[in-house]
Amino acid sequence: MIFDISKIKSIANTFIAELRDENIQKDSMRFRKNLERLGEFFAYEISKSLKYATKDITTPLGVSPCEVLAQQPVLATILRAGLPLQQGLLNIFDRAECCFISAYRKVEKSGDFVIQMDYISTPDLDGKVLIMADPMLATGQSMVMCCKELINRYKIEELHIVAAIASTEGIAHVRANLPKAKIWVGAVDEEMTSKSYIVPGLGDAGDLAYGEKV
Repeated sequence: MIFDISKIKSIANTFIAELRDENIQKDSMRFRKNLERLGEFFAYEISKSLKYATKDITTPLGVSPCEVLAQQPVLATILRAGLPLQQGLLNIFDRAECCFISAYRKVEKSGDFVIQMDYISTPDLDGKVLIMADPMLATGQSMVMCCKELINRYKIEELHIVAAIASTEGIAHVRANLPKAKIWVGAVDEEMTSKSYIVPGLGDAGDLAYGEKV
């Protein structure tokens, strides 16, 4: 299943437009905030697919049966670019536990790159719904590697993948390697550069959010 925000007219498309705008991008605080807002939007949409239980809530005047989440999901992200998007998810799933993964492109002398994964900090994921967030789903290699590592360690009940911008190649790679995952994206772009950056995309999300790395 793929949910594409750009196919629906909503305020979320304004957030995506501002994320892409090279002039608005100069304000790193607003860039982070727009990723956070997008995470909140995704959280609301994902919440519609989760399991609920009826709970009697006592008010000052009586008792009201309410539908509440049966279980909070676990929110995972790939450092560092994914932090604002994950924060948006956490604003809505405010009792969720979190998982953090350090993974990056290690560029070889030839110009090719491999995905290097150095660190994972996670709660127990057995029987849990996992939401993995990363602003850019380019080749999909980082996302697949990180998700497979967690799947190999735990019996995850359900996997959701969230990205602000995805490439058609990245989505195809995820679907081929994680066929049961539900994919939630802000927009899908057709092209990538020779260095595997999405076109038109929005640039390097990590640098735009936190400053250029050396």
